[in-house]
Amino acid sequence: MPYDDVTAERVRVALAPRPGITERKMFGGLAFLLRGHMVCGVLGRDLVLRLGDDGAARALARKHARPMDFTGRPLRSMVYVAPAGFKTEGMLRRWLEAALDHVETLPPK
Repeated sequence: MPYDDVTAERVRVALAPRPGITERKMFGGLAFLLRGHMVCGVLGRDLVLRLGDDGAARALARKHARPMDFTGRPLRSMVYVAPAGFKTEGMLRRWLEAALDHVETLPPK
C-alpha cells in the first residue's frame, strides 16, 4: 500500500526541528527514524507509531487508534492512527512526541 504524500509531508514538517531524523521506505510506506530506530511512519493515509508496549496499550484506549497488524499478527509496541486522530497539527504533534519519547529510551544501535 503506498503512502499518502500529504500525510508524509505533515509528519516531515512536524519532525523537521528535531535533529537526527531520517526517512526510509519500509513496509510499502515511509518510515521516520531517530538514530536508526523507527519512530513513526505513514502507510496509506494512516500514521504508524512506535510507542512501546505500555504506550501502545494506552494509545489503544484512544479514539482512532488500532493495533498495527501489518503481518496479520498485532505488534504490541506499535499502533495505527486513522487520519481523524491527527487532523490538527496539535493532535499530530502529540502523537509524534509520544513516539519520540519512547524511542529516546532505546539503546543506541
